[in-house]
Amino acid sequence: MRDVDPRRRVPRTDVLLADPALAAAAGTLGRDRVKAAIVRAQRRARAGELTPDQVRDAALAELPAPTPRAVLNATGVVLHTNLGRAPLPAAAVDALVAAAGHTDVELDLRTGRRARRGREALDALAAAVPDAPAVHVVNNGAAALVLAATALAADREIVVSRGELVEIGDGFRLPDLLESTGARLREVGTTNRTSLADYAAAVGPRTGFVLKVHPSNFRVTGFTSAVPVGDLATLGVPVVADIGSGLLAPDPLLPDEPDAATTLRAGAHLVTASGDKLLGGPQAGLLLGAADLVERLRRHPLARALRVDKLTLAALAATLHAPTTPTRDALHAEPGALRARTERLRDRLGEDGCKAEVVPSAAVVGGGGAPGVELDSWALSLPERYAEPLRTGAPPILGRVLHGRLLLDLRCVPADADPDVRAAILRVGA
Repeated sequence: MRDVDPRRRVPRTDVLLADPALAAAAGTLGRDRVKAAIVRAQRRARAGELTPDQVRDAALAELPAPTPRAVLNATGVVLHTNLGRAPLPAAAVDALVAAAGHTDVELDLRTGRRARRGREALDALAAAVPDAPAVHVVNNGAAALVLAATALAADREIVVSRGELVEIGDGFRLPDLLESTGARLREVGTTNRTSLADYAAAVGPRTGFVLKVHPSNFRVTGFTSAVPVGDLATLGVPVVADIGSGLLAPDPLLPDEPDAATTLRAGAHLVTASGDKLLGGPQAGLLLGAADLVERLRRHPLARALRVDKLTLAALAATLHAPTTPTRDALHAEPGALRARTERLRDRLGEDGCKAEVVPSAAVVGGGGAPGVELDSWALSLPERYAEPLRTGAPPILGRVLHGRLLLDLRCVPADADPDVRAAILRVGA
């Protein structure tokens, strides 16, 4: 009996399109794109480059992976900038889904008339910081500072300590950012020491405001001095305080991290901060302060270009209403509970023949917040060879390599994902 030509065994296009994995890809990438990948894989099989059984996998391999990919953060860095900083609370995720369609973002449904854009988010922010007479939201923390500089100090001077002219990430530097608005920087003091007299000598008729910047991603120790907001408020000009990390009220865990409420009570006329750091919400720039200053910013033409979309407003409002956030829970996770959870994972792995250790770990806040603060934690220790396959697996699991070992700190990993972590480790070790 003559052998059947292998090319006749190449799967038909309709059969491949019905495959669950390829059908799912068609739902996200479009049927035409998936069909084109199938046709190319079929041609390769007919040319003898693939066996018929390899066509399905070849078509899948040609298709791009979904982006962005959800990652399990086992690094011990709570606000990991490369992983998108703060994970949203469940309520904010639900709000994003609801806001994806038509919403009442600028409509009062009772009257049928136009309403203040994002009023729920703004009201929630104002309620969270009663010390702020007025609030406004733009698309990120840098935008908040740019709007303040443009509206209050264009063609004027911003008085700022040399020790606070920081680089904010990705090569962007605060002096360049501020000078791009048309403001002139009047630098005072030295890198390590600045006094109230330095500021007072620089303040004059051309002063737009005095800027106080919290160096949130580094620490200077030793022979240092800085001027608190309360003293700056005596100079007779507006004081703008960039607290950076978005802490709205004091947190005993972070005693040196400035918060919006305390900074306003100390005399700051305007506070700027990020929404996707310690607040635990979406990327946004928060502006809180004196009603006349906030109104000037809100009505400035640049405010339109920095306006947040309906998705951000929905997620921000839900975050502010939520009783807690993943960021807050991760920061305040009890070390004893983390140890017990990590030991359970180790024991389950041991039952399947995979040896791991539980070791002490030091987690950090990250995201440009609370530099120098270490959070007592525990980690699962595995051979370093596990790092790459876990990072590139499904789901991707990112840990940190230290002294030739891969450490997986579960502080930021949802507890219900522990079975996924176990399964992924076992796949690598198989």
